[in-house]
Amino acid sequence: MNLKRRLKSHPELHAGALNDILFILLFFFLIVSTLANPNVVKLSVPKAKSDTKAKQTVIVNIKATGEYIINGKLVALHDFENIVQPFIFKDSTQATIAINADKSVPLENVVAVMRLARKLGARTTLLVDTKE
Repeated sequence: MNLKRRLKSHPELHAGALNDILFILLFFFLIVSTLANPNVVKLSVPKAKSDTKAKQTVIVNIKATGEYIINGKLVALHDFENIVQPFIFKDSTQATIAINADKSVPLENVVAVMRLARKLGARTTLLVDTKE
């Protein structure tokens, strides 16, 4: 008896069309996921009625010699309160005193201006020089 084994053919799956189907499904789910947002919460964002930056109503320059210059005018420390008070009451909600002092100015001079500003009810900011 002649028993020859027949060559069994191996079934193959052609995956050429499978790639196309996967890409189509991927695009479908990407598009559907961007269109359907069931958990969206609408928020009302608060809006500012005015500029949020504090207005610099008074600029005080303190020199190393102990001189105080308020808005370009040379002033003695004991006259500081009388000169700054009209500027503070003009814009009392956002009254700010910007202090511009040199590195060599004693700290007591800067603190004296801060104390007078607190007494008048104004905020203070210290302007610093970025140059070394």
